[in-house]
Amino acid sequence: MKNQLTLLALGSLLLGMTQVSAQQTLYRWVDDEGLVHYSDRVPPADANRELEILNDHGVTVGHVDRAASDEEVAERVRVAALEEAEQDKAREQAEQDRVLLATYLSVEEIERLRDQRLDLLEAQSNVTEQYLNNLTQRLSELQQDADRFKPYSEDPDALAIPENLELDITGTAGSIELYEETLRNSRIQQQSLAETFASDIRRFQQLTGT
Repeated sequence: MKNQLTLLALGSLLLGMTQVSAQQTLYRWVDDEGLVHYSDRVPPADANRELEILNDHGVTVGHVDRAASDEEVAERVRVAALEEAEQDKAREQAEQDRVLLATYLSVEEIERLRDQRLDLLEAQSNVTEQYLNNLTQRLSELQQDADRFKPYSEDPDALAIPENLELDITGTAGSIELYEETLRNSRIQQQSLAETFASDIRRFQQLTGT
């Protein structure tokens, strides 16, 4: 019965509208109580609701989205940013997979290149360690020599340390710090390289089923 009354009301409204003006637009919306409204004018209280646009026969021909709140706009922006980030990640992974499959034919090839790269870094680290050992020995000898001079010597008659010896000690100590930093970075690079190759091997196996 309620549906019949609604249809009758809609029919009467449509008839009245066609008699008044063929240019008027009919809207349909639902209020907070769940009541359906039909009108060519939307009251201010319902201006932010989602509206359906009806033609002269009561058929929906369009929609008017309700105005979004600041929170909804912020959420849409956040979701859009996440979706874009996921798409970028997927494209990046696809490109990495393409390069991986174009570069290697087997896991053994990846392992050979890994071993070559790691061996090279290990050789460089060994050379750095040798430099460090030599510099450390050199610094020890310089410090022993400096012990004869002020301010290192407790002898009140000791002479002031020669300028060239002091500069040599300072320069050698600075070189040791530099090579120690180089060695630390080399070890970090070796670890990172090993992890990268391990990841490439796992991905290659996933892509090729090997």
